[in-house]
Order: sequence, then structure tokens, then C-alpha cells
Amino acid sequence: MAYLLVFLLTFVFMEFVAWFAHKYIMHGLLWKLHEDHHTKESSHSFLEQNDSFFIIFATPAIIFILIASISYAPYLLVIGLGITAYGLCYFLVHDVFIHNRLKFLNKIDNFYFRAIRRAHKIHHKKIYKEDGECFGMLIVPFKYLKAELNKDK
Repeated sequence: MAYLLVFLLTFVFMEFVAWFAHKYIMHGLLWKLHEDHHTKESSHSFLEQNDSFFIIFATPAIIFILIASISYAPYLLVIGLGITAYGLCYFLVHDVFIHNRLKFLNKIDNFYFRAIRRAHKIHHKKIYKEDGECFGMLIVPFKYLKAELNKDK
């Protein structure tokens, strides 16, 4: 039970890490890697420079899992798996569902996922690194949830 709790806490904590990294690193120091994600040039290939962040954000999970396997440390393994699960969820929601880079989740239609998509569209209205909003992924500002929930009535 304690392992499950650590896994869930790690997963939830990663949403805040992702928000912070998106706002202050991706729209800050490493904007050059993220910038192509905010442009809609037809010259983009399937991969973007922004995809480098998958490697950057996977590194702590890999380190936790490696350390856990070398020196029996089950809590580190669970933390590494929680980070990995968040990364998978982020990929499925952001790249597959929102940006349709793979076309198998684009038919999901409920208020929560519509709110995620709407918040992300608001984020992408700004093509520059300044004055952005909606930097998170799974925790959606209430106003978008409310607007989408009202559509279902």
C-alpha cells in the first residue's frame, strides 16, 4: 500500500514539475528547444526540437530505476515508475490526443479532455515565450472545465 501511495504522489507531483519546467525552463532558458513547438511551419518534420525534452525528463526516471535495480531500493523504483507513468500520460495526452501526432486518441470526447484541449489551445495562442498561460497538462484551470461541463448540459 505504501508503494502505491508513493507511486501516486510521484505521479501527481510530476504535474507540478511539468508546470514549473514548462513555464520557467521551456519558456525560459531552453526556449530555443521549445520554440518550434509553438510555430506551425510546414517545414517541420514529424520530430521537433521540442521532443528533446522527452529525453531530458526521462533521465531522472532512468536514474531512479537504475539505482533501485543496482542497490535494492524499492521506493526509488516506485518513484522512477511514477515519473515514467507521468511521462507516458503526458505523451498520450499532449502528443497523441492534443496534437494528433499519432491518430488513435483523437475521438475522445468528454468535458475533461475538451477542457485540456481548450487550455492547451489557449497556451499555443502565444507563439513567443512571454505572456503565456496554461502551462500544466492534467490539472486544468477551472474556467475551462466549467465551460466544457456547461456544454454537456
